[in-house]
Parts: sequence; structure tokens; C-alpha cells
Amino acid sequence: MFCRTDLAIEAVADTEKLTAEDVEQKHTSLGDMDVTRLQVRSERGEQALGKPRGIYITAQMPPLSDDERRLTEHAQRIGTELSTLLPETGTVLVVGLGNRTVTPDTLGPATADMVLATRHIRGEFARTAGLTDLRPTAVLTPGVLGQTGTESSEIVRGVCREIQPAAVLVIDALAARSVERLGRTVQLCDTGIAPGSGVGNNRHPLNEEVLGVPVIGMGVPTVVDAVTLVRELSPAPNTAEHPASPEALMMVTPREIDIVISRAARLMAMAIHAALQPAYSPAELVAVARGI
Repeated sequence: MFCRTDLAIEAVADTEKLTAEDVEQKHTSLGDMDVTRLQVRSERGEQALGKPRGIYITAQMPPLSDDERRLTEHAQRIGTELSTLLPETGTVLVVGLGNRTVTPDTLGPATADMVLATRHIRGEFARTAGLTDLRPTAVLTPGVLGQTGTESSEIVRGVCREIQPAAVLVIDALAARSVERLGRTVQLCDTGIAPGSGVGNNRHPLNEEVLGVPVIGMGVPTVVDAVTLVRELSPAPNTAEHPASPEALMMVTPREIDIVISRAARLMAMAIHAALQPAYSPAELVAVARGI
């Protein structure tokens, strides 16, 4: 059964007869957070999952709240995982993908708005302000093709040519096949991101082959396929395969998606700060970035 999902952990659940030589998994529990580190290692694993070879880290946690202490704890743990995928030094370009006018798709821009750009803080200003230990970070929100007439990958590629970052960190909203993962699962990967793939609107990918530098993908699922949702919630699911009508080819998002986006974006921004600026408080850097 085909289930549209951007999450490697869900894709691997649908596969059979894969060995550790194809896909390797390691599960750990950190308080109330479950972390799965999955590595696609072979061509057969790529074909079975529909994911390129690489590392996929999934953090599953309880529904997000406005509890700042718990949010900080989760962000620190995710930041630790993120730091394992990033180069130790060099400028990082943070890219927030998405359409600001479509709420489920605003995760990337909302997160980028809370990431502090530091690439310009250097020289005498950095010394006098006591900020010489800040890692250079640039932030970009390229918009979407329908707004700019330009592919996100084209804009990001041009910026990469100018600033020559050590890595690009791309943030985007994802699609899941389970409602339990909406707004409470974070996926990290070292294979980049193909914008719109989860909702069947494939755009040009952002990966190392396209941009010429390591590309880390980071996202939270905000939508689920309608057909998949019906099958999941049905008390007696029909296992027979029937082609979905055009009316059923839609994506579903939670009623409180604006709150989900707000909390998930804050979590992601704090995790990015925890990975890039470990000497500083993630919450304080978010406040500075927002001008609060």
C-alpha cells in the first residue's frame, strides 16, 4: 500500500526483507523523547524506501506546549543530534523554505525568522561586544516559485556562490502518514530536501549535488494524506487497493495548525542555536533574532 510520507522512519516500516546491510537502525530514549538514527546503506535500501543513501534522524516527543523548560530540553537534545551532521567549523547558511500565505507551509520561514544571523558580526565590533565565539550564520527565506518566478534551488545556489558556506541547513514542512506524528516529530537528514515532494508538488532538490556543499534537511510534519488518514482512522480498514478519486487527493492538517507551527518553529530555531552557538542560551538568541 502506498503511503505518502517524507519520514524515513515511516517508509522503512513498509519494507520487508531488508537487512542491516541495506538499512541500519538504532533507537535511544532521552527522557520523554525517542530518537531513531536510520542509515540507508545500499541501492536496495534506496529503492525500498524511496530515499537516497544517508543518515536520517527522527525525534519523536509528546505534543509541544508553551512550557519553556521542556521546549529548551527538547531543543538541546535535537541540537546535539543536529551537530553530528554539521561540519565543526565554517559558515552555515540556514534556509527556510515555504509559503508564508499557507499556514501548514510556513514552518521554514517561521523558523528562519527566529534564527540569529551572525555572519556580519566580526572584526572590531565582535571583539568590543564580546561576541568573537559566534559561529558565522546566514539566513535566507527564498519564497516559492509562484511568488518569485524563481526556483528556491536557483536562489540558494546563487547565494552559496557568493558566501561559500561550509554547509546549508534547509528547513521545510513535511508530510507524514500518521496523525500522531503531526507537529511532534522532527526529522534531520544529511541528504538535503526535495521541496514539495510530500504533497506531490516536486520542485528542484536542494542537496550536495546541486549546491556543491553538504546540505542538512530539517523538518516537522504538518500535513497527512487524506486517503491515508481515512485508512488509519477506520475501525475496520479495507485492505483492498482502489484508485483514489481526484476529490480524495488532498492533504489534511490539524485545526490548530497555527499553534502547531508557532511551537514547532520555536523548537527548531532553538535546536539550531543549540547546535551552532552552544555557548549561548537558545531562548535568548531567539529573542534577539525576533527583536524582543
